[in-house]
Parts: sequence; C-alpha cells; structure tokens
Amino acid sequence: MTPDLCVIGAGASGLAVAEAARRLGASVAIVEKSVFGGASLRSGSLALQALAAAARRTALAITSPAFGVYPEEAPKVSFRKVHDHIAEVVARAAPQASEARIAALGIDIVKGAAAFADPRTVRAGDHDIRARRFVIATGARPLLPDIPGLLSVPYFTSDTIFDNTRKLTHLVVIGAGPLGVEIALSYNRLGCEVSIVEAGTALPGTDPELAEIALRRLRDEGVKLYENAGVVAIQARAQGIGVVLRTAGEPLTLDASHILVATGRAANLEALQLDAAHVRRSKSDPGALSLNQSLRTTNPRIYAVGEAAGHAPAPHLNALEADLVVRAALLNQPSRYDPAAIPRLLLTDPPIAEIGLSEAVARARFKSGFTVLRAGFAENDRARAERDGMGVVKLIVAHSGKVLGAGIVGPGAAELAAIFATAIALQLDASRLIEVTAPHPSYADIVRALGEQAFAGSAQARALGRRLGFNRLLP
Repeated sequence: MTPDLCVIGAGASGLAVAEAARRLGASVAIVEKSVFGGASLRSGSLALQALAAAARRTALAITSPAFGVYPEEAPKVSFRKVHDHIAEVVARAAPQASEARIAALGIDIVKGAAAFADPRTVRAGDHDIRARRFVIATGARPLLPDIPGLLSVPYFTSDTIFDNTRKLTHLVVIGAGPLGVEIALSYNRLGCEVSIVEAGTALPGTDPELAEIALRRLRDEGVKLYENAGVVAIQARAQGIGVVLRTAGEPLTLDASHILVATGRAANLEALQLDAAHVRRSKSDPGALSLNQSLRTTNPRIYAVGEAAGHAPAPHLNALEADLVVRAALLNQPSRYDPAAIPRLLLTDPPIAEIGLSEAVARARFKSGFTVLRAGFAENDRARAERDGMGVVKLIVAHSGKVLGAGIVGPGAAELAAIFATAIALQLDASRLIEVTAPHPSYADIVRALGEQAFAGSAQARALGRRLGFNRLLP
C-alpha cells in the first residue's frame, strides 16, 4: 500500500487526522488493532461530562431549599441507571467513529497491530504500508504507580471506572490531577464517601488562585483531600482495603472499599518499533517522543498527535492538531503547535477554564510587563440569581494592551473561555472588550466589566483625560 498518509490508531485524534487529509483529497490508510474510537470514546471527556451531569442533579436537589423548593425526600441514586445514562450518551457519539462511516469516506482500513519495519514502512498484519507520511495516534494507557500491594487488590483506572454499576462505600482516589478531582467530586455527590491522596499539591499546573476556589468547595461538600501525602502500601483485607499514607504528621491508614488510580497516563509507543524508524524519544522524558513545533518526530516522515504526543486528551484539541499536522505533512506549510493557545477545561465545581498565559508564566516571561485584571462572580447578576457567586475571572494583559491569557473559575467558565480565546487569537486590545454587549443577565457581562477596567487603565484613557482637563481619576 502506498497512500499519501498512514494514520496509526483510530482513536479520536487519529480519526480527526484521517478525515482532515481526506477533505484535501489525499489517499489515507488507517491502522487499528482494536475498536474504532479508542478509549477516548468509552472513557474520555464525554463519559466524564455525563457522569458529572448526573452528579449535578443530586447537588441541585440538595441545595434547592435555598430557592424555596423543598424536595419531599433525599434523592435516591441508582448506580446502574447512572452507568446506563453514561453508556447511552457515549453510544450516541459512537456512529461518528464507526468503521462503516470511515470506509465510506474513502479511507482504507487495515486491522492489526502496527510496527515500523524501516524509516519508510509500517507493517500491520499481512500489509506493508509505504506512505508519504505517517501519523502516530496510538493514544495512552493509565500509568500505575509502584505501590507495594497495589496489584493484590482490585482497583479502578480512568479506563474502567465508567463501567462501575454499584455504590462505592469509600472510594480512595490516588492522584489529585484534573481527572482524579473530577471523578471524586461526582462520586461524592452521588452519595459515596470519597478521599483523595496526592503526593504533591492538588491540581498541579492549574493557577493556584483558581484551583483553591474549586478545592474549597470540594472540601466543603465532604471530600477529604490529603495533599503532600504519599501512599506507602496497599493492604488486602478480608473486608475492604487498607491504604497506608505517609504524611508530615503521624502515619495514617484509610479504610477503603475501592481504589481509583488516577496518577497519569503513558503513551502507547512500545509496540511500534520506533528504533527501526529512527524515531527518538525525548531526552527529558524517555516515555515521550521528541517532537518539534509541527509535531514532527526526528524522522521527517513521521508525526504524532493526541496522547501519543504527550498531550492531555481533549476533543477540541483533535481538530486543531489534525489541521496543523495535515498542513505540515501533506501541504508543506509552516505550522506551530502552541499549548498556551488551547483552552483547558476542568469539570470541577465551579469549573475551571484557562486559555493563553497564566499569571505564573507571564511573570516568568515578562517580569512586570503585564497587568492582572480581576472580576468576581459575586457582582454578576446572573450569578446572584443562581445563588452561585463563588468564582473569579483573571485577565492577563500586556502593557501594550494585548490580551495574553485568561483564567476563569466559576459558572459558565467554558463559554467565557471561548470569548477570551477569540480575543487572544485576534490579538485584540483588552480595552476592546468594552464593546462586548451580552444579553442581561448573563455571565458574559463579566467580559464587559473587564473591558471597562482595561480601558480605564489604558494610556489612551489617561491621555484623553489630561487633554480634557480631568485632574482626578478613579483608582
């Protein structure tokens, strides 16, 4: 086979690349050894959203008395029905990733495990594929920490937790990254006792100011969070599981009924025979590939996308990566993957969304050459009506006025992030946000409020004030 492009892996990221190439008229072969759609379909963000939606229903019932609504009894949760709800939501999306649909697009499907035979050839089953370009989209698997006793007890991972159909008496989540925190919150709201254990700080990589607001509500709702606590051992017992922690104080043992391992994911690269393709690993992380800004490996014919490229799974990232890689690989156009330009969403409550530079990154890069504007949800009329004013929006603005980044923790965070993403992409001056007129009341009123702050502090406004003889400005 000699297609223009060979995609290895038919998960969400691989399918996006294959379809983008076909839209250009390129010939495409896709190699998959298992099920089309991959783990991202069965246990990715859609399944997580469906679980969070079910959990939100119980939270709304519990908090309804503040609105004058009194349920006659506490909500009852059927974990079997929650499981079926998640499965139905996922099933509705499955046809988009079906083999029949992919074949109808004119993409050749090769079933089998792929491995490079040389720098220009992939072997899969009885097929030798000598494509112009290759894209590795093999996804990732849950990373299991080296904890004594872990393999002697049953445990969930991010790939299996959505198969659960029973109430868990006490779920201990190992790892307080986004996935661990998101699942912990949902299971707590569905009536389970939940504890999270994290060797470092919770939600690493997230703006600490935003993270603390979300973690405060997590604790307020009853989730026990143990930060800077390592798991020393897992004890198999006749009844339940012992989770032994090492903390700054006395050693602590948690009595768990179930364990969720959420300590990260590792790219599926081992079976590809990368040495034969002259593809090198990253010097800083031997488990990852060495990639340039176009997501090209050290072999100029081979690219990588999705979790295989070390990126966190995100559906909105798939289309962006696909466009970038197809332009670079097939059209020879310059392209650059910029992680800061991609919105990041955490399904905490309140949710967290970030786009562009964070305050910490801006401080490291520009020292003092930027300003942080803030607007709280407590002053927003929509948030007042919903009795949900917990949250803040931070806007990172260069002294030139250009929007560098935004961080939101609060209701409607994802939709607000889309507005700021547009401002960043168009390189708008922050004072232009004053032109945003949103229906009232809405969370988007916050955008205009930030625009007013930016304009009031701009050199343009101060120069205008001096010209008109104003001698007193609001602080």
